[in-house]
Amino acid sequence: MAQVPVTTPTAGADGDAGQARELDALLESHRTELTGYCYRVLGSAFEAEDAVQDTFVRAWRAYDRFEGRSSLRSWLYRIATNVCMDALNAGNRRARPVDLTPATPLAQAALNPRPDNTWLEPVPDARVLPAHSDPAQTAVARESVRLAFVAALQHLPPKQRAVLILREVLAWRAAEVAELLETTTASVNSALQRARATLAEHAGTERSDTADPLDAEQQKLLDRYVAAFEGYDMTALTALLHEDAVMTMPPFDLWLAGTADITGFMTTIGAACANSRLLPTVANGAPAFAHYKPREDGEPGFVPWAVQVLDLSEGRITGLHCFLDTPKWFPLFGLAPALEAEGRPVGGDEAPELPSPVERARRIIEAERAAGA
Repeated sequence: MAQVPVTTPTAGADGDAGQARELDALLESHRTELTGYCYRVLGSAFEAEDAVQDTFVRAWRAYDRFEGRSSLRSWLYRIATNVCMDALNAGNRRARPVDLTPATPLAQAALNPRPDNTWLEPVPDARVLPAHSDPAQTAVARESVRLAFVAALQHLPPKQRAVLILREVLAWRAAEVAELLETTTASVNSALQRARATLAEHAGTERSDTADPLDAEQQKLLDRYVAAFEGYDMTALTALLHEDAVMTMPPFDLWLAGTADITGFMTTIGAACANSRLLPTVANGAPAFAHYKPREDGEPGFVPWAVQVLDLSEGRITGLHCFLDTPKWFPLFGLAPALEAEGRPVGGDEAPELPSPVERARRIIEAERAAGA
């Protein structure tokens, strides 16, 4: 791990401004991996972004006291871990609908929303998965942000959660984790054993293939899914779904199991989604789609309805997870706010990029210094 010079960046003279830009670049180089770490711990894309922003604000404030005894990366992970532990002390555990209630038979289906902080949130791959040259590392990273895995992590106490992620996902040595958590190697190994046992209890039976990129058969499956969904062809869709497939729709706690209930829901309560459009994206290491449904006012065009995250296994779709809070998800994923009648994005191909945690942290520090001056 590379050492960094111990200097205090400020926004004053040209040299200090240069140091500030240098620290900005150093923080930015760690942003994606830290966001991925915080997302796995917290289960929320937005809380992860806020945690990384808080991490960078604390790093700016304390940089003059950073003595370089560890690498900058280790120091940032220590700060991020403390931020996440503080957040988890509130006691909230995010979950999926399948973690909270039994499957609902179609005849009893009702759309009952729960508060936002109930739900495990989706996240764009680009925000949490840094580029790896090693395909094996890439596969581990993608698997470790899958919805099912992150949901299982939520069953762990905060310290065990951090230990398991650092040891088994990020491949830190036990001694490094012990130093970060200010504990002993024996304590880290014990926490890891307990975390593994708990994770095994909550691993569930979900099946999901890992592929990066998708192979030819998986891509054909997705192409057939888009054609079936946009055509609202329930016969074709049934052929693509595993017989035990599940469909979830946060913020509603309803979830459906089996092809009959899924397609039955889509042609009754969900009938307004007929003639929708799907645009491909990626989320949680899995294929995903931006779902736009026809405008309800009768005007031509399509409006955001959901981010769909799919689980694939052995040539079938085993999970269809629809996140409906589009005012949150579409800007996060950089998705267009609407589609024209021909299916073209309104206002260009992508929504404006949101400010990064580095940019937001710098603005906070600059505001503090301006107030102090």
